[in-house]
Amino acid sequence: MKTSIKPKKEAFTLIEIMIVISIVGMLAAVAIPNLLKSREAARKNACIKNLKTIDEAKHLWGIEEAKGNAVIPEQSDLVGADKYLTDMPECPTAGSYAFNAIAETATCTIAGHDY
Repeated sequence: MKTSIKPKKEAFTLIEIMIVISIVGMLAAVAIPNLLKSREAARKNACIKNLKTIDEAKHLWGIEEAKGNAVIPEQSDLVGADKYLTDMPECPTAGSYAFNAIAETATCTIAGHDY
């Protein structure tokens, strides 16, 4: 009497695979909204940084050109190779910037992008 031992095949069962897929799905459901929120927060922070940079350039221009606080600088006054800003900053969410008067802060057309 000869008995042969067959090697046991090890594999995942359907239930184990379904559990793993459901865990991955739950993790994705938690992570994706947080990722979207953090991307929007990063864009907003970049826009605010640009607005502060524009305000700093306005103030420097106003001091060096002896302008009053009510004067609104043009883009050509601030942006250029030999000016205060080499390139015009761009809003990451495609908004546009308004310089406003020297005493006022620069603004973005996107709501909530202000400091």
